Amino acid sequence: MEGEPTLRLRVFDLNCWAIRYLSKRRQERVRLIGDTLCREGFDLVLLQEVWSERDYSDLRVKLAGCYPFSHYFRSGVIGSGLCVFSRFPILDTLLYQYSLNGYPYMLQHGDWFCGKSVGVSMGVTAPLLSLSLQLHAEYCREKDAYLPHRLVQAWELAQFIRHTSKAADVVLLGGDLNMHPEDVGIRLLRGWTGLRDAFAEARHFEGCKNGCTLVPDNCFTDKSELLPFPLGIRIDYVLYKAISSFTVKCEELKTTTGPAPGTDIPFSDHEAVMATLHIQRQGQPVGATLGTADLALADVVTEARTEVSVGLRAAQRQRYSSGRMAVLALLLLLLQAAAALGILAGLGTEQPFPKLSFCLLAFLALGVLVLATGLHLFHTMEVKILRGTEDQMWMALRALQERP
Repeated sequence: MEGEPTLRLRVFDLNCWAIRYLSKRRQERVRLIGDTLCREGFDLVLLQEVWSERDYSDLRVKLAGCYPFSHYFRSGVIGSGLCVFSRFPILDTLLYQYSLNGYPYMLQHGDWFCGKSVGVSMGVTAPLLSLSLQLHAEYCREKDAYLPHRLVQAWELAQFIRHTSKAADVVLLGGDLNMHPEDVGIRLLRGWTGLRDAFAEARHFEGCKNGCTLVPDNCFTDKSELLPFPLGIRIDYVLYKAISSFTVKCEELKTTTGPAPGTDIPFSDHEAVMATLHIQRQGQPVGATLGTADLALADVVTEARTEVSVGLRAAQRQRYSSGRMAVLALLLLLLQAAAALGILAGLGTEQPFPKLSFCLLAFLALGVLVLATGLHLFHTMEVKILRGTEDQMWMALRALQERP
């Protein structure tokens, strides 16, 4: 009812950059994160890039007294890296892995192997649907080969939120979206779901200028990647929306600003985001907000669909190239097989038969055939997913345009 006490929810979100054997001072930073969470006593903690389950187990043991409920989301070859800690009971969990997630042959990036996902936990607060997630990294803003994949992920995330939030009263999303606030993926996600940005809505803000979470002053960041952005970039978000008879307001938003108190190192190469939300029940249900059907949203969907179409054409070219390579390798193997049969039948020349060179060439052709066939199948699936997303966006755009 109107005037009921307001629930104060304190949320902590951090990309921990805890890659075993690669991240600098990983164990020390994980212990520091655990000590801080114990001391601060947040209500909900959303963590990304906790790649080692041992690190998660250590955190769970340390935080058991303050956060008795937790869950680690497993996916991909090396895991999603997503986990959640809560003071309130977690009633249910769900993991959704995006259809597209980079390329398996881009070993230096590794996004495909971790299986980027969104982890969902349903709690008793409100009830609260909380999501911890990470989208595909950008790596190069000038030549962003992963933009179509990231847009597919943003679209799937938006559709996922729309279909899973029907039983919730409040939706809370925290994570590393790897997109700037003005990027088409963020505008698509927010416009299609009605999510609100805690930084833009906060009554009080304290932290890095413009809410940046990847800043040059951090000793773990790659300074060369931030040269075009002297103040840093904001790619970590806390987004929220209220459904049914609840309202949510962001009272305060903070980011860390470098080294943790009393230490010489920060928690991660990302700054943490800490939001204080006020949740209150209203007198009458206000209904679910699924998006703003206006010309601005239609323009965003059109822009996203255009970028997906560009990615679709690139995937079709890669599929054609890999298919042609597989056919050529198969033809080479057939020619070698014919030559070998001819020699066995006594139709060959009297010259000595170069068995070693013949075998090496056969193995090379076989390897190219297997590799090219695998790439052809992968890009065939990529084409289908991009085309399916393009069709979904076209249907959504038509619905927006026809809506009065």
